[in-house]
Amino acid sequence: MKNIIATFLMAFCALAVSAQEYNIDDSKIALGGYSPVSYLDLQLAQRGSKEYVSEVDGVKYFFTSADQKKSFDANPEKYQPQYGGWCATGIAIGAKFRVDPNKFVVKDGKYYLFLNSIEVDAKQVWNEKGHNIMVKNANENWKKLKSM
Repeated sequence: MKNIIATFLMAFCALAVSAQEYNIDDSKIALGGYSPVSYLDLQLAQRGSKEYVSEVDGVKYFFTSADQKKSFDANPEKYQPQYGGWCATGIAIGAKFRVDPNKFVVKDGKYYLFLNSIEVDAKQVWNEKGHNIMVKNANENWKKLKSM
């Protein structure tokens, strides 16, 4: 495990970002414009449309349809990505990394996003180490990382 973590950290030190709870840029668009409802309800990565947008805490969420927007608006907390949309494996090892919106896992009514690159497939690392162990580590680390 130490080798995987060391490789992960070395490969992505330049990609690490911080200073915000949500993984967003200046546009304040969550999930790179992908629909949180598609992730959780359909287990699909689908780009939303500017036609269907909701805002929570100053962050915009896009949806594929009016029905998705309605589902989100009825319970926005349910559809929030884990760890503010940062790479779940990164959070589990103590760092914030941007994600590939097509790399995700849905489990126990939550969804987790992951970084993917030539050097490391963070979703594969997550699965190899075990979901429950990685969630435990990430939850502990998130307490301090979310405000950094």
